[in-house]
Amino acid sequence: MAFNIDMIVKVYEQIQQKVDEARAIKGSPLTLAEKILYSHLWDKKYDKPFKRGIDYVDFAPDRIACQDATAQMALLQFMQAGKKSVAVPTTVHCDHLIQASVGASKDLQTALNNSNEVFNFLESVSDKYGIGFWKPGAGIIHQVVLENYAFPGGMMIGTDSHTVNAGGLGMVAIGVGGADAVDVMAGMPWELKFPKLIGVKLTGKCSGWTSPKDVILKVAGILTVKGGTGAIIEYFGPGAKSMSCTGKGTICNMGAEVGATTSTFGYDESMERYLRSTGRSEIADAANKVKDYLTADPDVYENPEKYFDEVIEINLSELMPHVNGPFSPDIATPVNNMGKRAKENDWPLKVEWGLIGSCTNSSYEDLSRAASIAQQAIDKGLKTKAEFGINPGSEQVRYTAERDGFLDVFENLNAKIFTNACGPCIGQWAREGADLKEKNSIVHSFNRNFAKRADGNPNTHAFVASPEMVAAIAISGRLDFNPITDTLINSDGDKVKLDEPSGWELPPKGFEVEDAGYIAPSKDSSHIVVNVNKKSERLQLLEPFTPWDGKNILNARLLIKALGKCTTDHISMAGPWLRYRGHLDNISNNCLIGAVNAFNEKTNFVKNHLNGEYEGVPDVQRIYKKNGIDTIVVGDHNYGEGSSREHAAMEPRHLGVKVVLVKSFARIHETNLKKQGMLGITFDNENDYDLIQEDDLFNFVDLESFSPNKKITIDVIHSDGTKDRIYANHTYNEQQIEWYKEGSALNLIKKENLN
Repeated sequence: MAFNIDMIVKVYEQIQQKVDEARAIKGSPLTLAEKILYSHLWDKKYDKPFKRGIDYVDFAPDRIACQDATAQMALLQFMQAGKKSVAVPTTVHCDHLIQASVGASKDLQTALNNSNEVFNFLESVSDKYGIGFWKPGAGIIHQVVLENYAFPGGMMIGTDSHTVNAGGLGMVAIGVGGADAVDVMAGMPWELKFPKLIGVKLTGKCSGWTSPKDVILKVAGILTVKGGTGAIIEYFGPGAKSMSCTGKGTICNMGAEVGATTSTFGYDESMERYLRSTGRSEIADAANKVKDYLTADPDVYENPEKYFDEVIEINLSELMPHVNGPFSPDIATPVNNMGKRAKENDWPLKVEWGLIGSCTNSSYEDLSRAASIAQQAIDKGLKTKAEFGINPGSEQVRYTAERDGFLDVFENLNAKIFTNACGPCIGQWAREGADLKEKNSIVHSFNRNFAKRADGNPNTHAFVASPEMVAAIAISGRLDFNPITDTLINSDGDKVKLDEPSGWELPPKGFEVEDAGYIAPSKDSSHIVVNVNKKSERLQLLEPFTPWDGKNILNARLLIKALGKCTTDHISMAGPWLRYRGHLDNISNNCLIGAVNAFNEKTNFVKNHLNGEYEGVPDVQRIYKKNGIDTIVVGDHNYGEGSSREHAAMEPRHLGVKVVLVKSFARIHETNLKKQGMLGITFDNENDYDLIQEDDLFNFVDLESFSPNKKITIDVIHSDGTKDRIYANHTYNEQQIEWYKEGSALNLIKKENLN
């Protein structure tokens, strides 16, 4: 069925006029990204084009999607906004709180037993405020969105960094923090710095062992984990048109790993096929009427260097399958070079696990291609040398894959079928033996592979590859296995070689499902009461953050100077901590415990300046807060890289940290800090990071005159009495400064609603 068809038809009815107006004002052809951005402006009045990477712009997204871990805090915030229902179509998806352990049915029941309080809360809040609810087991949020809600030319936001998956169906879909989502739920504009544009021209065609996954693995190697920051990546060319819709989704999804605002593809026949196959012919018919407005103007793709800030060209016919990692998704290695590189870096060659799934690679097509390799192994007398696991993307995908025999094939190869959920990808994996912290290698088709992410073991070397490559490597049990050239020894002692994978773009007999797992909200929700037990360890109603007193921050202490990579995983770990996502005080006990202290290179071990002892980060910060001592966190480049996890901003705010001063921010995290009333600033001279000493005090000289485009002056007082004057930059505009003054964006919303 097609959800919200009236809204989608309205978007298409208006898109022609809006795009034509934007093209006239800009005076040049438009990219697809520009067409979607300009057709979703909150205030339609503008007389000149917006400056990429400079202008803050208000947008009106078409819909919102929230996963269960982030939805808790988002909806707890929305409950404080004074609204009776959400202003735009919104859904909640229960996929993060299901731990992978022994297999689907038992794992799902365990999750229902352990997290029933949270699921009931989310279901009742959804029912109360007109939000669609997808039950535990229904599927991974981004696969469900692609199957049910994404549409070409639309704009959506989601409280997960991999919301960008919907770009595979021609959307501008952007990951945000919960506070951003609350703005839109409350009927307010959503603010974004107008993105820069990166064009990726794809020529040739994927064949053999090369898949769409290898495109983004290659792009990650080119751009690195921060090369897409503040930009939309737009893919085009004959290679783009040759790919399936879900293949496009795979590429867009992992674009989050290069920091991109989002990624997208122009509307084409593969998207039309996918829409019709998933029961949305009405949308395909409507899109076909305006299809020229759902892709870039012809001259853009003919002369991309004139219209994009950066252009990358990849010939798919020459692209080699890649394996990226460990510990960073941008360490890109072609399979024919992995053996050499692994030996040079002492990466364990023996592979312990192969995992297929995640929101980026759990489609019917993905499972069919991986199943073709599994069936070959069975036919050729091979067994897996590594353990093998499968996470289907949705109940619809799982049911159809079971009907068509894929799951039987995997199980015949001794694979473990996990729940239609995120599981191992996000640290929700009860992997036997992980507690021993042994050095080992795993290979998966997920999108993110930071240390300790999958199984909590810092010595697990996780490598990212396509589903078919994961299957091949799991069968061989070796990281350096190249299925293009290498042979394996079967049970009869014969040398055998795996043939190229094959599969179906879409199920030949169509998709099928008995219960997709969707619960629609009540038409009349006036009788619904949302209760939160004051003694709950999982849920806690929010108290407003304290407004700024308008004064300079003086004598602030250094809580931690983080060394090197400090992602949202370092600031607020997932895994077992997911259970506290709805309880701000409890989850704040993981605040910055993964960050490396620059002064001793240890984690969760910082100096308490009140007693001189070294203690855990949240413990020390709670003591400072109790004693009325302001604090500052100092960080390196791309601070807050990774997920949209707003707890990484809320926790230090809750515990009393006043300032985060870094060399550079990841986009979503910087916005999250602003939303929560934090001062997030960057070194004017990044070398000043080296001046910061453990016992320093920080005096903010001119914060009282906080204003847009004005540097902030900070005196850094060292323990020997000397001082360094440094300067910090910020990107706060007038509206965002109001958030800071009021204590948070939510405080401002509540104030405006009262007035």
